Amino acid sequence: MKKKSVVILSITLCLVFLSLWILQQLLMPKYMDNTKEGALISEYYDNAGNNDVVFIGDCEVYENFSPITLWEKYGITSFIRGSAQQMIWQSYYLMEETFRYETPKVMVFNVLSMKYDTPSSTGDSGKREAYNRMTLDGMRWSKHKWNAIQASLTEEEKTWNGEWMYLFPLLRYHDRWSQLNRDDFKYLFHRDQVSDNGYLMQTGIKPVTGEHPERPLADYTFGENSYYYLDKMVELCKAKGTQLVLIKAPTLSPIWWDEWDAQMEAYAEEHDLLYINFLDHQDEIGIDWNTDTYDTGFHLNVYGAEKLSDYFGKILQEECGITDRRNETELAEIWQEKVKIYYERKAKMEAATQ
Repeated sequence: MKKKSVVILSITLCLVFLSLWILQQLLMPKYMDNTKEGALISEYYDNAGNNDVVFIGDCEVYENFSPITLWEKYGITSFIRGSAQQMIWQSYYLMEETFRYETPKVMVFNVLSMKYDTPSSTGDSGKREAYNRMTLDGMRWSKHKWNAIQASLTEEEKTWNGEWMYLFPLLRYHDRWSQLNRDDFKYLFHRDQVSDNGYLMQTGIKPVTGEHPERPLADYTFGENSYYYLDKMVELCKAKGTQLVLIKAPTLSPIWWDEWDAQMEAYAEEHDLLYINFLDHQDEIGIDWNTDTYDTGFHLNVYGAEKLSDYFGKILQEECGITDRRNETELAEIWQEKVKIYYERKAKMEAATQ
């Protein structure tokens, strides 16, 4: 009788946990039609392994670099682990987690997030949580996710143990019933692929029509916390035998101040790193701000991203020693399917914007 009771209790607990998991899946945002950035982080896990290059960072990587172009032009396999307003501490733990699945030859980190030193320095708390969730909710359960959550908490969230709402999103979205729509049920157990190896394509064209003015800063010095996590990236990549490459994407806003650039140049020289400010190479890349941006210079569209990726691919090959793998039959077949999906998506999006 006792054994039977244990079995019944075990089955009951399993059913309760399964029900809670299904409920959580239903209530969480799906990011399929709107705010697709929220779906990017989770797409990595089905593509982990055999990537020579992994990009880490914010929208300046996932909207400006095309892994498909890197493959087509140079036979370089790559994936972008990007998310909207990804903070440097989140980038570090994503990088740490990536090494659980693979050891790329090169890790590429976009340095814009150096300007944010702490979670409290990143603006409105409500918006900060929304951006945090686009990174944290997509991560699989692990010590890396837990540490990323701890590092991302604002002081306000710490007062009410907000880490548990990130670890168990049901606690956060339990009252989202009134917002449910057909997509919440359609994508309950699966998600469509919204990116091409982490690249979020844009085919619109909205040229630069003027400057994006910003007020000068009182202090241009990057904070200790930002340098702490950048140091950890350097140490981690060195321990894994992976080359860390620092970049600044060629976007016109937010402004990348000369004082910031000088700090990155000095840091790269001190730590023997390759640092590329693509803003200094716009003419060589061939960027045309009349045709290569979809939002007046904040980000590149697919035409600009393909140019930038072509330019960067040559650097990765010549300066980082990444070899052409298009002669590997099995790998080439996998990437040929990715290329097919990429151009089908591109054609569909172009047709919709005409």
